[in-house]
Amino acid sequence: MTSQIIPVDPFDFIIFGGTGDLAERKLLPALYQRQMAGQFSEPTRIIGASRSSLSDDEYREFARKAITEHVKPDEIVNGELDSFLARLSYVPVDAKSGEGFERLKEAIGDSTAVRAFYLAVAPGLFGDIAGHLAKHGLNEGDPRIVVEKPIGRDLASARALNDAIGCVFNEQQIFRIDHYLGKETVQNLMALRFANTLYEPLWNSAHIDHVQITVAETVGLEDRVSYYDKAGALRDMVQNHMLQLLCLMAMEPPSSMDADAVRDEKLKILRSLKRINGNEAPKLTVRGQYKAGASAGGAVKGYAEELGKDSDTETFVAIKAEIANWRWAGVPFYLRTGKRLAERVSEICIQFKPVPHSIFDDSAGVVTANQLVIRLQPDEGVKQWIMIKDPGPGGMRLRHVPLDMSFADAFEVRNPDAYERLIMDVVRGNQTLFMRRDEVEAAWQWIDPIQASWEENRHTVQGYTAGTWGPSASIALIERDGRTWHESM
Repeated sequence: MTSQIIPVDPFDFIIFGGTGDLAERKLLPALYQRQMAGQFSEPTRIIGASRSSLSDDEYREFARKAITEHVKPDEIVNGELDSFLARLSYVPVDAKSGEGFERLKEAIGDSTAVRAFYLAVAPGLFGDIAGHLAKHGLNEGDPRIVVEKPIGRDLASARALNDAIGCVFNEQQIFRIDHYLGKETVQNLMALRFANTLYEPLWNSAHIDHVQITVAETVGLEDRVSYYDKAGALRDMVQNHMLQLLCLMAMEPPSSMDADAVRDEKLKILRSLKRINGNEAPKLTVRGQYKAGASAGGAVKGYAEELGKDSDTETFVAIKAEIANWRWAGVPFYLRTGKRLAERVSEICIQFKPVPHSIFDDSAGVVTANQLVIRLQPDEGVKQWIMIKDPGPGGMRLRHVPLDMSFADAFEVRNPDAYERLIMDVVRGNQTLFMRRDEVEAAWQWIDPIQASWEENRHTVQGYTAGTWGPSASIALIERDGRTWHESM
């Protein structure tokens, strides 16, 4: 099977923070891959912008190094790479003072191509950059502005950031990116639900016992020390990635794939989440922080040791959430995310209810309830676990086995990075996979009471050994309901 590549119109792509980590690891390699796929039309230009004083050639050399380090060697074609680098130019700018924005305007010139500004910078600079773009008339025509998380650290700061950007760009021009939504398997969750009749009659509280969403990492702080200790796992992962996955899993069928039709249904789920307030937080949430242990075959330091000081910032969160609507009433959604866990895995496990009555005697074995497991990373795929008879004579013996669909095996095509898809959607003006302002603020309205309860009630952060699945309290959170965490696909 081959994938269909649809070229996009010519565009100007301006990367603020053009010499930063995100540009180096993700944006420049993603843009190169899209050129390799034949998706660019001429004349498409890429302009790096940051405080560093670089020439065009120096920036091209920075980009060359980024691509050779972060793109597989067999995907680098020298002639294609040279062609890509020829698209690049660079303008030094200062987001605070506004110095360099006039030169940026001159570099863009009178081009009528789609203009996309990617803000790969700290959120505190979003408003400054938007203001300077407006001052120099760069928000005129057909612009888009792309902003990375975090969109605030609570509801008030999120509203302030949205106001700062929204006074310059209208909502249709603002693309709030969550790279998780660009993953192939995440989008296949919508295809699985809405392009098949098999699951829809079962996708409700009458047939589903509970849902688990796990986003586990084996890494520690890496180069995110200053940001992470101010954010923690709740703000860094739950408020955006995990709630977006929950919305896609639980939302009603939209009327179409129109961006607002999809986002309207996601918003309904966010507004239907039962609030976790006051004394409920210790019962329904778990906070953890990794201690020294073993990961990736070697000894690793604890969070406080990596940070260089004591901290009560959580690196692990588990939450029992509920959605107060007819479809999901009484169905718990268990969310779990953390750093330095036993395995790097992101998956959704839908646990169906058991058969109401087993006709098989004890010699056949236990009849296990069906599961649908959607693996987002690594080894993207879908497994439907069912009961079958063990082949051979000797009576009825039941086995729990998966119907397995691996993306790597089923589709002999390269799996694009999430940023590749999302950047092209920005150029097309397709906002389906981007968060709308009211979505972001509704998510914070659910997160803020949890954070406030932790602070007011001094909800202790519990230690867990690096390389395990988190604090023992997270196991108790689900097992006191007679359930258990799904640990592997």
